[in-house]
Amino acid sequence: MDQRRVTLADVAKKAGVHVTTVSLALRNHPRLPETTRQRIQNLAKEMGYRPDPLLRALVAYRGKIMERRNTPTLAYVTNWNTRWGWKKVTAHPDFYAGAEAMANQLGYQLEHFWLNEPGQTQGRLSRMLYARGIGGVIIASHGREMGDALEFEWQNFSAVKIDYYPHQPVLHNVTNNQCDIIRVAMQKVMAAGYRRIGFVMHRGWDHAVDHLWTAGYLCEQQHLKVREQLPAHIFPAEIPVERWFNESNAPVEADFDAFEKWFTLHRPEVVISKGSFVLPLLERMKVKVPRDVAFVDVFLEDFSGAHAGVRQNHKTVGAAAVEMLAAQLQHNKVGLPSIPTTTFVEGTWCDGRSCPVRAKSAGEKSTLAVKQRV
Repeated sequence: MDQRRVTLADVAKKAGVHVTTVSLALRNHPRLPETTRQRIQNLAKEMGYRPDPLLRALVAYRGKIMERRNTPTLAYVTNWNTRWGWKKVTAHPDFYAGAEAMANQLGYQLEHFWLNEPGQTQGRLSRMLYARGIGGVIIASHGREMGDALEFEWQNFSAVKIDYYPHQPVLHNVTNNQCDIIRVAMQKVMAAGYRRIGFVMHRGWDHAVDHLWTAGYLCEQQHLKVREQLPAHIFPAEIPVERWFNESNAPVEADFDAFEKWFTLHRPEVVISKGSFVLPLLERMKVKVPRDVAFVDVFLEDFSGAHAGVRQNHKTVGAAAVEMLAAQLQHNKVGLPSIPTTTFVEGTWCDGRSCPVRAKSAGEKSTLAVKQRV
């Protein structure tokens, strides 16, 4: 015969407290002293208490359908050079749109806070959010020139970061899987028959993702013969990191002379990059896509079929950040995580006319025919 399930009431009776106190302790609610929470959690574990997932689902469902007087707010904190400057660059507007849609779906409202508001400081914003009862914070659109550390009173907040900056403190993070995005692009062009594969990337952008772009490119290059492996064209050349940051906050393209030299020397059959980085240069060189060189855009935004590339699914990044934050809030997980996690959002490959499948050479066809006869 199955043993009766241990309930909250059983734990409360054993601990000598009200059942509400047990509920708060198991949800790690900051209203209770840490020693009380730890004592009740240990006791519940010893007694074999397990939460009922069906009951939790019912509570969550009731929370959604019951009208709330005040919709809880999540803070979307940006640290850009201007209040809305992040809306003018790749990815960041979609991060926000995805986060806002998911917040609304889960019953929250998303409110934007700019860290560089006149007279604003990190400590002042932190205290203001806490005073307003905002316990959930998304750190997003942090300009790389704005510093690499953020000092909030983290013990008061559940927090999630979108992308890599700032690196300190180390928070749970959601970002695009840039390493696998370039790997997928490499795999697709190799499957289409290309071997001399060129990669062009802004140095500041590669730096911002902890060099995962170049890591993915070099990883997939190992499947090519040594004579087919081309050096990546990382621009601009070695210069102070401050300039990388400034240039990566605005639409830029590779230096024409340096790019033309690299292109002429290595004769790539296909170039993998961001369209705005290289397409104007190819046009200036009178190089036709795909007649003279194929092209793959790893920041694909045109889905008409003109260009092959990878859709980055930025809105999914924002939505995943809100889902992660909501889970932390539900379980009252506040403060800096002892073991931070990173959630990677995959890209989606899209075929396009800029990278057609290459016709097999006569030698390749002959070899294939021999294999088929054998």
